[in-house]
Amino acid sequence: MSGDVIDEAELVEGLRRGDDAAFEQLVRTYGGRLLQVARRFLREEDARDALQEAFLSAFKAIHRFDGKAKISTWLHRIVVNSALMRLRKKSSKMEESLEPLLPKFLEDGHQAHPSAAWPENPEEAVGREQMRDVVRQAIDQLPEGYRNVVLLRDIEELSGAETGELLGLTPNAVKVRLHRARRALREILDPQIREVTA
Repeated sequence: MSGDVIDEAELVEGLRRGDDAAFEQLVRTYGGRLLQVARRFLREEDARDALQEAFLSAFKAIHRFDGKAKISTWLHRIVVNSALMRLRKKSSKMEESLEPLLPKFLEDGHQAHPSAAWPENPEEAVGREQMRDVVRQAIDQLPEGYRNVVLLRDIEELSGAETGELLGLTPNAVKVRLHRARRALREILDPQIREVTA
């Protein structure tokens, strides 16, 4: 394994042999990106624990890796599963309601506080990095069940069926939650977008 180029077949063979250097290479190569994935679902300490659990799971299951996908794709899925399992263990309470975050409507059916027209490209108005932080904070305000759907569908770009499978929901339930979560996000983000475009 020379330089930045990784021979995946060689890496996988090293892992299957139990080669410590191969495991170190795996962690060095993919650890940072995968920690970012875990952080989308969890706070720092839990994200690090989930990543460690994911690497251990991957190491134990390396003999089942068939090479049809890239190892990074396989590891990504393991990290997402590890983060979701950690969330399930922590959430023994009833699911929070999304209702307080959704837009309010008047008796005539109009929105009580109509949404402002957003600029063609809100990222340009706010700045890419700042916008990423604003959106992340908005997503964090969603109840866990809705937040996870948004993260899996819109950030991780999984299909509705894959998201449903991971969360134990039907594809239709995923669609409904995603629609409602996006509405709530629009309501949360609207004042901030209005402020920077005024």
